[in-house]
Amino acid sequence: MKSKTIFLIRHGETDYNRRGVVQGSGVDADLNDMGRAQAAAFFQAYQHVAFDKIYISALKRTFQTVESFIGLGLPYEKYEGLNEISWGVMEGKVPNNFDNEYYRDLIERWNAGETSLTTDGGESPEQVRDRQKVVIDLILSRPDEETILVAMHGRAMRILLSWLMNLPLANMDQFEHSNLCLYKLRYDYETQQFSIDLNNDSTHLLTLAIA
Repeated sequence: MKSKTIFLIRHGETDYNRRGVVQGSGVDADLNDMGRAQAAAFFQAYQHVAFDKIYISALKRTFQTVESFIGLGLPYEKYEGLNEISWGVMEGKVPNNFDNEYYRDLIERWNAGETSLTTDGGESPEQVRDRQKVVIDLILSRPDEETILVAMHGRAMRILLSWLMNLPLANMDQFEHSNLCLYKLRYDYETQQFSIDLNNDSTHLLTLAIA
């Protein structure tokens, strides 16, 4: 039975993450020292895995997260379809009380099923899903790539995992994430179904806590 294993990770920490500032797809931030340490810890834990290909978003924080794997000579491809959701006019802003109210209202409406609702000047979850599908269809059309590593972003991961698991996008917030967390997925080509083997796993980062 042919299957594909996908190691799906969120990028390491940036200073924007640390300050609670929304990046979205419009802020192309570098990893900070903690983010680089997280990337190194993930590489230390998973460098033995025989990845056939790496897929990343077009934002450099995903490239920097998997740069050590690329340094081993592993092939990689970059797609804007894996970018974070566009938060529009809110990107790069330090949230104030009004902004927090805006986000709370927006996410409540998404959770209520209004997933066609766009951010102010940005994207809707449905628009993100549609551009993700193009990349996932490409990935699934390559069955010889049995084990792949995909690096992307928090909200985009919530959206991706929802539709991969055949759930409404309104359920996306059930998929928790943290910087450099891992979801390990398996795709069965016979049933054309995904399953989740590891969920928001960060045990590879325990060495950072000890240090």
